Amino acid sequence: MKTILYIIQKEFKQIFRNKGMLPIIFVMPLLQLIILSNAATFEVKNIKFGYIDNDHTSTSRALVEKFNASTYFNVLNNFSSEAIASSAMLNGEVDVVLEIPLYFERNLQKDKYNSLGATINAIDGATAGVINVYVSQIIQQFNQHLKVDLFQISDKQVQASNINTIPLFWYNKTLNYKTYMVPGILVLLVTMITLFLSGMNIVREKEIGTLEQINVTPIKKSQFIIGKLFPFWVIGMGLLTIGLTIAKLIFNVPMLGSLPLMYVYTSIYILVVLGIGLFISNFTETQQQAMFISWFFTVIFILMSGLFTPIESMPKWAQIITEFNPIKYFVEVMRMVMLKGSGLMDIFPQLLKTLLYALIMNGLAVWSYKKTT
Repeated sequence: MKTILYIIQKEFKQIFRNKGMLPIIFVMPLLQLIILSNAATFEVKNIKFGYIDNDHTSTSRALVEKFNASTYFNVLNNFSSEAIASSAMLNGEVDVVLEIPLYFERNLQKDKYNSLGATINAIDGATAGVINVYVSQIIQQFNQHLKVDLFQISDKQVQASNINTIPLFWYNKTLNYKTYMVPGILVLLVTMITLFLSGMNIVREKEIGTLEQINVTPIKKSQFIIGKLFPFWVIGMGLLTIGLTIAKLIFNVPMLGSLPLMYVYTSIYILVVLGIGLFISNFTETQQQAMFISWFFTVIFILMSGLFTPIESMPKWAQIITEFNPIKYFVEVMRMVMLKGSGLMDIFPQLLKTLLYALIMNGLAVWSYKKTT
């Protein structure tokens, strides 16, 4: 036990002696959490809106004003022709062009039916889909007002009643996207810092030649590995604490569940990450190699974790692969505990899989580490 404590003491001194490493460990992740949580959003706003008004009536102007009153659209131009509007979209000046046909108001009064044309820039398919929903909702709301303002209903006719939907939003009442993203980004930062540091740690010993000196000492392999990885386990838990504090104080993210439960799961999850980092370091000779390999796996894990895109929207084969992704389970647990108030039994499947993952990865890491004398 004394040997392990000496190694841990040596590692902490080595970490805090490196003045360039401290900002990377503590300052950079916190800045990333604050910046990414504000920037990483799928909300579509400031949509550049143009229109072609061929009718020039009070009804057509009222429809355009509906879009102008929306917080999502910036009404920029009234194009005189479809060719000019197409050229503006080609140059990126507008995102959507609404074409109001000739005799729009007259046909509505006469035939009680008309159609509108909406051209949407669909280079980004996801954004185009959201814009289409926004446009459709505004037109539907405008259509409800037209039924009252334009259509004359006789005494013999029965006016259809409107059905109003009253939504009830659970777990995120204000629909604040930061509430959804902050727990996931916190998972990302804890993962990246602990993985990169643990992956480069032993490799750095190889580069400066101290690993060979340690190998000829009577230090056991288990003592060396525990002493090497424990400081980064402490750093990972510290990052979680600071990140949760920022999430509450700056972003006001609700924390409905048990904090001790969150720490218990995180302590097991960090063992998974440390095992992966040690496993990578055993097969690399330079810090650059360790960094590139760690980054390669991290990118795959992040993109297939459900952090940015729903796992349910992925192909079936990709959903099967995500079952082997530890970040997926951490993201799920953080959001379940923080936002839903889930308990131990709710996260037990993720906890069990993460524990199994930790045993396998650390077992492989210890087995692959060769202590030569």
